[in-house]
Parts: sequence; structure tokens; C-alpha cells
Amino acid sequence: MDNFDWRKTIKINLFALKVAGLWPKEYEVYKPNLYLLYAVASTFIILGGHNLSQVINIFYVYTDLEALTATIFVVSTNFLGLAKMLIFVRNLRSIHSILAILDSDEAQPKSKEQIKLVQPSLKRWKMSYFVFMSYVSSNLVLWLLVPLLSEGYQLPLVSWYPFSVEKSPNYEIVFMYQVFSFTYISAANINVDAFLYALLMFIWAQCDILCDNLSHLDGDPAQFNQKLINCVKHHAKIVRFAKKSNSLIDMVILGQFATSTMTLALTMFQLSLVESVNQEALVSLLYIIGIMIQLFIYCWFGTEVEIKSSKIPYAVYVSQWYDQPLYAKKNMLILSQRCQRPIQITAINLFALSLNTFINIIRTAWSYFVVLYNVHQ
Repeated sequence: MDNFDWRKTIKINLFALKVAGLWPKEYEVYKPNLYLLYAVASTFIILGGHNLSQVINIFYVYTDLEALTATIFVVSTNFLGLAKMLIFVRNLRSIHSILAILDSDEAQPKSKEQIKLVQPSLKRWKMSYFVFMSYVSSNLVLWLLVPLLSEGYQLPLVSWYPFSVEKSPNYEIVFMYQVFSFTYISAANINVDAFLYALLMFIWAQCDILCDNLSHLDGDPAQFNQKLINCVKHHAKIVRFAKKSNSLIDMVILGQFATSTMTLALTMFQLSLVESVNQEALVSLLYIIGIMIQLFIYCWFGTEVEIKSSKIPYAVYVSQWYDQPLYAKKNMLILSQRCQRPIQITAINLFALSLNTFINIIRTAWSYFVVLYNVHQ
């Protein structure tokens, strides 16, 4: 049976990362070539200039609570996206070594039935990717249309520039610069998240394969023991894959949750200032929903990893272990003991990536919003 290509599932994600300057040729890191020049230019011209103009604007509006909160939640989101990109690029070698684990014999589906077994997991990732991408794209279009439907020289994002933007062609140039910059940051941010989602999805798909292999352990003592050894090796590689993925994800998760909590509170505060339902209120509401979707997918996938890995010890007892000699039963017992603790994805061991954490984040964001609202009143 030919090797199953796990990367084929996320090829559209890898292509988007390549367009964003974050994915050099596969199994390679950056080299002195045109692609490196493109990546550096994108970072400094788009990310650097766009973020700098908004940071400077904070010093002009810091006395106005409404304007300050409107600027901070955009700046924090942009800087989080930049941090994700830098972490991703810095760990490219580690990322390639993580994906190489999926090419090992133990990580490969052993039959067509096992390929069908992992298909639902792969489809869940694809569904999450396209739903989230479609939602953010439509929200982005609406965000950029609002200033065009308003009177005067309105920009999508409030920023500072060393020249007047209330005349042509300055306004048109800055408008297109903001459109391009914000689109680039959003696309890069989404696709880095989608790649991290994929790592979590691969973990639970591997757990499904291991559970199936364990539940079908049979044969004479020699065959049974060899299959059991392969399962032990597979479990070790799943744990290794999870630890490497967690070391890549943990700082991203910590930054994402901290920034999202603050951004949710600030956006809800902005929404509370709207006297009647209008275009700006709709944009703020859709932005809140988008952040919650982003957080929910992280927490949902983290919960799935824990649930799938917790099923491994039970799969051991489904096999025909009762017909095996004592040494094989002892080996089965050792494996089941090693698998008792489910795999958890954490943020530097502060909290687990789970749906309970998602609920706590929403509660914390609401508490911050109440404080802001009371201060404003």
C-alpha cells in the first residue's frame, strides 16, 4: 500500500502560506533568493509601516477613551498576527521535523479501512478552514466598504501619517495601502492558525489509527508481540508529535487568548457606545463573532485531542489479549498504564486548550467590558 500523503489535506493552507512569504520550498528554510527578498519586503513595508502608523496614532488619541479603545484593539490584533508569523518562521525547521513524523511507517494507515477512519477528521479541518476563511473574508469586505459608504475622507483604520490624507491622491493611495496591508495580515494570520489547527487534527487522527491497531491485535504470541511493539512505537511518536506541536503552539495560544480577551472587551465596549444599529455596529458585532470562532476552533480541536487520546487505554482491552502468554499481557498492561494520562495541549502549562477554557475566556472578557463601561459612565 502506497504511503498516505498527510500534507495533501492541507495543501491549500500551505499554498496560502507560500503566497504570504511564510513557506519556502518544502523541506527547506529561507535561502538568499527572490523569495527571501519578497518575504522581507512584505514584513517591513506592509507589517512594519502599517503597524507603526497605528502605534503613533495612540499618542494622539490617548486622552479620548473611545478613540483609544478603537485604536488599541486593532493594534493588538495586528501585532499578534505579526508575532504569530515570526514564531512560525523562526520554527520552520522544527515544523518540517514535526511533519516528517507523519511520513514514518508507524504513522501511516495500514489499510483502506483506516484511511476511511481518518477521513472525518480531515474533513473537519477542511470544513473549519473554509468556514473561517469565508467568514473573515466577508467581514473584511464589509469592513473596507464602510468608509466608502460614509461621507468625507474616511479610512478603514484610524492611523497617523506625516501628510494629509483628506485630499487626492493621498487618500486613494493610503486607502489602497490599508486595504492591501489589512488583507495581507488577515490572510497570514488565518493561515498560520489553520496550520496549527491541522497539527492538532493530525494528533487525534493518529490516535484513531492507534486505537484501531490496538483493537485488532491478534495472532500467535510472536505476531501479537510484534504488533504490540509497533503500537508502542506508534504511541511514542504520537506523544513526540504532540510535545513538539505544543512547544510550537503554546506561546501562540497564550498570546491569542490574552489578546482575544482584551479585544473582545474593547470591541464590546465600542459596540455599547453605538446609539443605534448602523454599519459600524454591524462591523463590530461581526468582529466579535469572528474572534469567538477563532478561539472556539482552537479549544474544540484541543478538546478532541484529549478525548481521542483518552480512548487509547480502552482500545487495549478490545484486542485478543486474553489468549496471549503472560509476558504479552504484562506488556499490554505497561502500555495501558503509559496511556492512562490523555494528551493535553497547554499554554506553557498554565491552562489546557479545552472548551472549558473557551467559556472562561468569554467570562473574563465580559468582566473587562463591564469595568470599561463603568469607567466610561
